[in-house]
Amino acid sequence: MNSTFISLTVPNYRRYFIGCLSGNIGNWMSVTAKSWLVLVELTGGSAITLGWLTTVMFLPQFVLQPIGGVMADRFPKRNIAIVTQCLLCLSATTLSLLVLTGHIQLWIVFALALFDGTVGAFDGPARQSFVSELVPASLLPNAIGLNSSSWNAARMFGPAIAGVLIAAFGTGHAFAINAASFLLLIFMLTRMKPKLFYNAKAPDGPPAPKKRSGLLDGLRYVLARPQLTLLFFIAFMLGTFGFNYSITNTLMATAVFHRGAGEYGLLGSIMGIGSLTGALWSARRDLPRIRFVFVFLAGFSVSLILSALSPNFIFFALTMIPIGLCSVSVMVGANSMIQISIPQDVRGRVMALWGIASMGLTPVVSPALGWVGDYLGARATVWVGAIAITVTFVAVAWYLFGKRQLRVHHTRGFHFGVEYPGLGYPGPEPTP
Repeated sequence: MNSTFISLTVPNYRRYFIGCLSGNIGNWMSVTAKSWLVLVELTGGSAITLGWLTTVMFLPQFVLQPIGGVMADRFPKRNIAIVTQCLLCLSATTLSLLVLTGHIQLWIVFALALFDGTVGAFDGPARQSFVSELVPASLLPNAIGLNSSSWNAARMFGPAIAGVLIAAFGTGHAFAINAASFLLLIFMLTRMKPKLFYNAKAPDGPPAPKKRSGLLDGLRYVLARPQLTLLFFIAFMLGTFGFNYSITNTLMATAVFHRGAGEYGLLGSIMGIGSLTGALWSARRDLPRIRFVFVFLAGFSVSLILSALSPNFIFFALTMIPIGLCSVSVMVGANSMIQISIPQDVRGRVMALWGIASMGLTPVVSPALGWVGDYLGARATVWVGAIAITVTFVAVAWYLFGKRQLRVHHTRGFHFGVEYPGLGYPGPEPTP
């Protein structure tokens, strides 16, 4: 099999991948339909309300995800995932029935979003750290890249399908398909064979905290390694300012370019083209390196600036391709570097912290971004992210150059003189 898809030769991982692909398509349909339901059908264009919906969904994850990480280290991750997926399926079914029967109200959407966020706080750490048990350690970067490919392949199709369904039948049908998509993932989780699970060994370096210890030991593990801390900082800034598409794209499509549900759904699908390309490219790399993250962070910054300057809808839509490519490349690269460097007995807690970092200050920024959209205009919401990510790139460049982690070589361009000791990587690359 092509090296890009080598992890699919592992039976347990193949089942997981198929189930996740189904769930991810349904999830992207739901995200698109929910944003349209709140902004257009229930509030008549209130960006602030849309921002508060994002806050309600992410705040429980921000608060409870550390507990979810501890649980992922203490209980079977597959069992946690089965329970959480069943609960999320129940929530999606409830929402679809209420919309289809015409009994949906704004407060119900908020209540279900709060429930989903609470369940997601336990689902995220378990499923992220579960991947390391499905493949041998040598295939972990590839498996992480394929996971992202599944997510972004779904991003290509989910929003477009949702847009067509909303335009033709209404939002209820999109929610119904999302509810059904959970069933395949639940089935695949139950079909896995625990006897074939892997347990990755810890890399050389400082000892990991004992399994009986709590979240603070996971935090100490990260803070004791400055290079890990840098990757968490990048994820935090992207999560806070770079991934607010459910607000920015909705506002730009409706308020600036005056487009309907079909064109709005198309934006997510176009972004999925770039995201899927970035994820597959990452999956082909045997060993992720920091220069990969650095270069694509620069590309993400430039792409957001171009998006904010878009003169028309077509130009704005086309900027979604490099935005998706660069943002996914940064996050998959950082995620892979972290997961291949941490031992199994602390993985759940570290990945819970990663989930919090990746979320950033979304619960706080989302309503603020909605206010910006209502009072300063939709385009200003894109500029907020563009400026923040540019500042992030400058800060990371200053750190890497200042620490001599990065230097310019006349024949090879950017070259990292030190490959982050403590992450289990080799030393400097040989210079020809």
